[in-house]
Amino acid sequence: MAVVVVESPAKAKTINKYLGSDYTVLASYGHVRDLPPKDGSVDPEHDFEMKWEVASESQKHVRAIAEALKDDGKLILATDPDREGEAISWHLLEALTKRRAIKKDTEVARVVFNAITKSAVTTAMENPRDVDMELVHAYLARRALDYLVGFKLSPVLWRKLPGAKSAGRVQSVSLRLIVEREMEIEAFKAREYWTVKALLETPRGETFEARLTTLDGKKLDKFDLADEAAAKDAVAKISARDLSVASVEAKPATRNPAAPFMTSTLQQEASRKFGMGARQTMSTAQRLYEAGFITYMRTDGIDMAPEAVMAARDAIKARYGENYLPKSPRMYKNKAKNAQEAHECIRPTDMNRAPGDIGRLEPDQYKLYELIWKRSIASQMEAARFERTTVEIGASDKVVGLRATGQVVTFDGFLKVYFEGRDDVDLDADNDDDRRLPQIAQGDRTPQKSVTPEQHFTQPPPRYTEATLVKRMEELGIGRPSTYASIVSTIQERAYVRKEKNRLYPEDKGRLVTAFLENYFGRYLDYNFTANLEEDLDRVTTGDEDYKHLLSNFWTDFSKALGATEGLRITEVLEKINEVLEPHLFPATPEDPEPRRCKSCGDGRLSLRTARSGGAFIGCSNYPECRYTRPLSGDTDGDADIGGPDGKLLGYNDDGEKVTMRRGPYGLYVQLGEVTEENKKPKRSSIPKGMDPDVVDLKRALELLSLPRLVGMHPEDGEKVETAIGRFGPYVKHGKTYASLKDPEEVLTLGMNRAVELIAQKNARGGGRAAAKPIRELGEHPDGGVIGVYEGRYGPYVKWEKTNATLPESIDKDAVTLEEAVELINAKKPKKKAPAKKKPAAKKTAAKKTATKKKAPAKKSAAKDDGPELIEDDKDDPKAAAG
Repeated sequence: MAVVVVESPAKAKTINKYLGSDYTVLASYGHVRDLPPKDGSVDPEHDFEMKWEVASESQKHVRAIAEALKDDGKLILATDPDREGEAISWHLLEALTKRRAIKKDTEVARVVFNAITKSAVTTAMENPRDVDMELVHAYLARRALDYLVGFKLSPVLWRKLPGAKSAGRVQSVSLRLIVEREMEIEAFKAREYWTVKALLETPRGETFEARLTTLDGKKLDKFDLADEAAAKDAVAKISARDLSVASVEAKPATRNPAAPFMTSTLQQEASRKFGMGARQTMSTAQRLYEAGFITYMRTDGIDMAPEAVMAARDAIKARYGENYLPKSPRMYKNKAKNAQEAHECIRPTDMNRAPGDIGRLEPDQYKLYELIWKRSIASQMEAARFERTTVEIGASDKVVGLRATGQVVTFDGFLKVYFEGRDDVDLDADNDDDRRLPQIAQGDRTPQKSVTPEQHFTQPPPRYTEATLVKRMEELGIGRPSTYASIVSTIQERAYVRKEKNRLYPEDKGRLVTAFLENYFGRYLDYNFTANLEEDLDRVTTGDEDYKHLLSNFWTDFSKALGATEGLRITEVLEKINEVLEPHLFPATPEDPEPRRCKSCGDGRLSLRTARSGGAFIGCSNYPECRYTRPLSGDTDGDADIGGPDGKLLGYNDDGEKVTMRRGPYGLYVQLGEVTEENKKPKRSSIPKGMDPDVVDLKRALELLSLPRLVGMHPEDGEKVETAIGRFGPYVKHGKTYASLKDPEEVLTLGMNRAVELIAQKNARGGGRAAAKPIRELGEHPDGGVIGVYEGRYGPYVKWEKTNATLPESIDKDAVTLEEAVELINAKKPKKKAPAKKKPAAKKTAAKKTATKKKAPAKKSAAKDDGPELIEDDKDDPKAAAG
């Protein structure tokens, strides 16, 4: 029997059904080797030698494949059909050769298939080839570049910009996009303009709306009606005249369907229609691919195989009729910069298999399959046809002219199946085209029912969503399909960016990193430089560029840039960032024309400062005489006093003590009185997250300061039931039982009935000490034992035996799969076991090793903190998590 190796057990299970008992199908569980996350794993001084090691969790998988090869003389490498899949095959080959599992007479073949179907797998087995070393070299070049940028640039950040976590070759460029968009929004000055609309009536009594387009014989531009006075003057001129229809023009128009999905457009549409993040989309698509429902989902090609096109046309004809089928198949060409079109588009493996024809699927899988099926079918359907009507209305003296537009769908075409979503509708544009107009003819009088002026303000550019960020990166030629999901996730996980209501906001930490890199490593944040480097890497793929020559050229300039920062002092760096971020950190206003003057001492200069513990804040140059500080984000609640040394005065209590609202390192709080020699710790109470600071007046502040609050005595045992705010937020307490309050208002309003209910629920869960029950069970771990999903204090997590792994925000607890859980648990498990193996050796040479440990803490820290993020190009590929 031949040994076939694929990435995941799910894929192995599906393929095994097609190949039968003549083959042993095993899973590698993603990559089996990686660069150790420490300095020196790529050595520029020795021809960019790369030191690989088999990951501890991969040892058993390599061993299993080696054992199988003892009885079988043929190895078939059937990993995914892309650069990353080729690299996995190469790593397997290298690791097995090193173990001497591959002998001189062992037959090794590489096969690829774009879909996991019986015909695709059978055809692939009949057409074996060797490992494509040009693809492997392209992979090695990317890994080396990302490693060198990450492990050489991140330590510079740590030394020169305390509190910064890391930088990455593509990650930092995508962060720059978000930061620059935010600065555009902050610099944006809204401009007022007015429009005038009239509700008119046809001779048959039907009404329609028309917009003023000409005034005093001149076509109106957007800002011609600049204020209310101009708008009212226009209203008066319209109202004083009799209007009639000057012309009616109806024109036919068509709309063609969108192209089939590639990786980036699938991520964008799933975000628009379902709110799915890029990583969640790819994880769901991975499972559909491994189950044999769709073709390979990491592609920048939109071409569809000829047999799939014909199958789509047959399905359209059978389901919707001949009218919906164009005379000839539609052909699509990729417009994206740097598109390789190495693979087919993302489509169903069977065009006749509609969503309803598939058996039971998880909700996310069903939604995504339906989206892919509809888009694929629609891409080969007839265009939609419309009739667009424009009605011009005016007065006999031609002082005013109005226009009404509308359209009617005369044939729905592909719209019968699918309509592509849009990211950001232009709020400043007039979107009247979809309106239906009543029957009207030239010369008809149109009496006025009303004439209305409307005030508008221009809108700033919208913040990026995950979908629009991916779209922009694709347009610029930054990154590749397999990298988008990991890049977008990484900048959020590192707290450089936060996601609110599906929009991406840069955190101050992200702004600081971007400002630093733009000033000292500007070339490597340049969009064109990054895109050109991607083109060079693509040339390695085609064999037109030697990958070590590319690395040498990059390293020559990059190492010089690193050396130029060695003599930089932190104060120089901070002052440079002060200048760059001054509009954000110190915005000038009419009320405060000197924003950098200290609000406390009056003559100190405010600037960016760093704390010993890491992180940054705004402080006074007269420190320690003046101790004024405020967070980088400045006056986030709209009241500068809160960040000042005296806080914002809310009023006085009955004893005449001052009550203030202040900002501390952990957020907003209220304080009673001032710090004095006699009262060094005045009473304070946090304002819980979720409580609007604007509603915290004197009464609310005194209520918070009076906590803990007695709700009453428990009806069963007569013990106190109290509410209070603790380290983890508001809670209700009864004896030794603490139950969290999700609504922060309840800390002040909770009644006894609700309190007893919450306490009972907490006790039913075991009061925190008894074994928690899983929300749901996912299945068996490969090593035995059930994996379950649990709800924890810090969010949902998965558990196997004694190993817990927190679910990242990108994975919904209701959608997490067994494969994802196994990956998270396996990633967590080795970290706990590693120290135990090293302890005996450490004891024997304790005296000698003490000095060694003191010399290299920074490097070890760098590896542990930044390894997973720095190697960013394909590192978080969902298929690597297939185990």
